[in-house]
Amino acid sequence: MKSRTKARGFALQALYELDQSIHPAGTIIQNLSEEFPLEENLTEFAVSIINGVIPIRSKLDEAIAKFAPDWPIDQVAIIDRNILRIALWELCFESGTPVKVVINESIELGKSFGSDSTPRFVNGVMGSLVDNLNSIKQIIH
Repeated sequence: MKSRTKARGFALQALYELDQSIHPAGTIIQNLSEEFPLEENLTEFAVSIINGVIPIRSKLDEAIAKFAPDWPIDQVAIIDRNILRIALWELCFESGTPVKVVINESIELGKSFGSDSTPRFVNGVMGSLVDNLNSIKQIIH
């Protein structure tokens, strides 16, 4: 697994746990850092994803629901929803990452952490989100 993919996986695990528990983000990050240590720059990237997604989760979910209406957000698996949140956050706030890379990385996260259908699902939703990225940026910003 590539380095930044590992960082995204770290962020995904943290966001998943945050959705499933009442543990504070700092505690989750600390525990994951001990269990899955990353190089400092990768930890910083993972934490920037986590800290970027947390305060705008509802806006990210709103954008996903609006531009991928075939998949009601409350019915999307938690891991899949967080993969989409990470990808959408990265598309909106990490301008240095090419769109194709974000899509490929989200599919790879789906293969590593999701169900058998996650990669195909994520790819389909990402196509719709990318087509509407300018409108999504207005919702999120």
